Amino acid sequence: MAELLRTHPLEAWTTAFERLPDTVGIAVEPFVAMADVRLGTVDSEAGTRLGVDLPTEANTWVPAEAGRAVWLGPDEWLLSSTTEAPEELEARVRAAVLPLGGSATDVSAQRIGLRLTGARVRDVLAKGCSVDLHPRVFGRGSSAQTTLGQAGVVLLSLSDTGEDHVVLVRSSFAGYLADWLLDAALEFTHTPTR
Repeated sequence: MAELLRTHPLEAWTTAFERLPDTVGIAVEPFVAMADVRLGTVDSEAGTRLGVDLPTEANTWVPAEAGRAVWLGPDEWLLSSTTEAPEELEARVRAAVLPLGGSATDVSAQRIGLRLTGARVRDVLAKGCSVDLHPRVFGRGSSAQTTLGQAGVVLLSLSDTGEDHVVLVRSSFAGYLADWLLDAALEFTHTPTR
């Protein structure tokens, strides 16, 4: 039986992303395992079982051992892992939350991650996002479920300077968003001549 090769949905955009200047860097994040967790009550037992204290403050995320835990709603989180296979993450998380009345679902194929870095990233994001991205409002550990260029995304701030973000977009909208980001970054790709 032939082995199927995994192809990233944004493989065709890699060269265009690499041509961008440092002021607006866009890079495709590698595939990671993701699990959607539903849990009514979050306490220290849940944190111990999961190996991460789930964020309980709205619109925040915390680093996990090999990934992230993102608050999606009062009883919903997105857990990611760079070291586990999707079925391993789902099984581990399900075993941890099931005794607490929770559930876990593998959503690894649902979203694609894009890393946006550079001094002009906030300017690019502001063209299609209504969230205030100033670092004193949207600093490291902040997250938002919003639209970016009309595509639904989860936006994570990775720095207190506003120069490092991750955008999680549904796989089916990844190509559209990649084109939109390249277009939005266009004015920052050329240096003015005198």
